[in-house]
Amino acid sequence: MPADLPPDSNINPATALAYWSSTEPTVNGVLGGFPQVSRIDLQGSSNFLAKLRRASPTHPATAGKLSRAADCGAGIGRITAGFLSNVADVVDVIEPVREFTDVLKAGEGGVGQILNVGLEDWEPRGEYDLVWNQWCVGQLRDAAFVAYLKRASAVLSEGGWIVVKENLSNDHLGRDVYDETDSSVTRTDEKFRQLFKEAGLKVVASELQRGMPKGLYEVRSYALQPV
Repeated sequence: MPADLPPDSNINPATALAYWSSTEPTVNGVLGGFPQVSRIDLQGSSNFLAKLRRASPTHPATAGKLSRAADCGAGIGRITAGFLSNVADVVDVIEPVREFTDVLKAGEGGVGQILNVGLEDWEPRGEYDLVWNQWCVGQLRDAAFVAYLKRASAVLSEGGWIVVKENLSNDHLGRDVYDETDSSVTRTDEKFRQLFKEAGLKVVASELQRGMPKGLYEVRSYALQPV
């Protein structure tokens, strides 16, 4: 691939799918050998949503659970089981690797639909209060990511949120970083905000995940709503 092309142009969905399909369907597998970050991550996500709901006139915490959420790029359902099922009555699981979702059963543990499809091909239906995306959008090229965000935005309930929680590039020149291992790109904060804007979304809250091991990428959560 010519060096002057943007890093996301290197992304090959087939390569990414093959990588994850060869990954063991465990917390250790899906977290790349760092299972100890799961508890820290889930607590941080729970705190982030709690802050959103405290400030929300449409989905306050006093109203009880959200009606419906989506766990996008859900893997083995780590986030569904450890977080989303605690805050939403129904959690739809969107995950292309069937071996990951084989450990889940629709109708159990708050799990709604299980859709074995990539985000670039997901056509959401109905209405969601929360569309959660974590450690998965790096496998989408920029244009596909923007198109996906637009589709997700169209099915948000009034006052609902799209949350993107992802690693941030630490490139010393401020560039996105391509990883050939799983054919993904790690974006800069600036790039994320640019793509959110292109999708017609505004950042209503954002914060860094605290407590992650040193040496790993910083992780930032963005709560998005239509402009």
